[in-house]
Amino acid sequence: MSDDEVWAFIEAQKSLQVAVHGHDGFPHLSTLWFAIADGDIVFETYTKSQKIKNLERDDRITVLLEDGTEYEKLRGVMIRGRAELCTDPAAVHPLALAVMTRNQPDIDPELLETAAQQMAAKRTAVVVRPDKIVSWDHTKLGGSY
Repeated sequence: MSDDEVWAFIEAQKSLQVAVHGHDGFPHLSTLWFAIADGDIVFETYTKSQKIKNLERDDRITVLLEDGTEYEKLRGVMIRGRAELCTDPAAVHPLALAVMTRNQPDIDPELLETAAQQMAAKRTAVVVRPDKIVSWDHTKLGGSY
């Protein structure tokens, strides 16, 4: 995919598969909602969560977005990079609000604002800083594999 196609694909997705390194060296995988903030993929989670503890120890992260249920329609984007952890509630708040607004657009904005404010005290926001982006789009293969 071109850069524009990659970002259009990312924008169209709902969930982000996140892989970090566990303390035992095995991948720790989870799926989270995310947002795009200032051109970066961001998500937030409880500060005491295992994924944050793992990222505090080792900031390497891989995220995956994918769709398609038939081989000729598979598409995806994998981003490998570093995680920037934001723990200051003033920095977490707008990122949490962005994630909530993107993923729950039918909820009253005032309720989202209040929830984001409360969440910011107990959560860490993660900004994915890409080192490498890999994409694939089987719809472009024209039936030849």
